[in-house]
Amino acid sequence: MQYVCLVYGEEKDLHAMTTERLAKLDADSLAYDRSLDQRGMLIIAQALQPVKTSKTVRRRKGKRLITDGPFAETKEQLLGFVMIEAKDLDEALEIAGEIPLAEIGTIEVRAIYNVPGS
Repeated sequence: MQYVCLVYGEEKDLHAMTTERLAKLDADSLAYDRSLDQRGMLIIAQALQPVKTSKTVRRRKGKRLITDGPFAETKEQLLGFVMIEAKDLDEALEIAGEIPLAEIGTIEVRAIYNVPGS
């Protein structure tokens, strides 16, 4: 079954890290992604650009509305995601718990919804 692990954290925590600590976090994250890939469990993993570069799109009454930034004001921002293949939710949670950013942020684990007829 496929799961997406949504990685949330506060961008200010990343900006507060020393160059060395941030480089180690990046290296640890890439190493973990490679280990998942070698085990055949990684589908894709991506970090996201800062939230200040994001746009939100909604359509209301046929009109497209675009605003700067995320839709909701939250303390934590979506920093990235890891899409995995796991045998069940327990295994997905185990994998998510080892994502290096789990030490300073939150990982939301959600199963992929298979659209009927797709």
